[in-house]
Amino acid sequence: MIRRVAERNSEVKEQMRGGNGSVTISHLFSREEWTANVRLCAELTLPPGASIGSHQHLREDEVYIITAGSGLLDDGSGEERVSTGDAVLTGNGATHTIRNDGSEPLTLIAVIAMYGAKA
Repeated sequence: MIRRVAERNSEVKEQMRGGNGSVTISHLFSREEWTANVRLCAELTLPPGASIGSHQHLREDEVYIITAGSGLLDDGSGEERVSTGDAVLTGNGATHTIRNDGSEPLTLIAVIAMYGAKA
């Protein structure tokens, strides 16, 4: 299946997970289109100053692949800079937060896979 950019469903989340500003979520594939137990597959764009607040991943793993820009990610062990090409894996009850402290948009691909079989 090929999903063209023009065919994506997009939404804007204000103060996502208690963060700051607006985050644009452009869905690459919906949960229903997956055979595997994936609940999110999307491109997220955080403009300068925006963040996704701290949140926990219970019974699921989330991967961030940074595709443009840079920012600060805190996975519970302190903030670390992430930038284009970096990949982040969070799961098994761990928490994380990310914020764009730069002057350019921070764009990432996010995939959340849940443990166990798809219901």
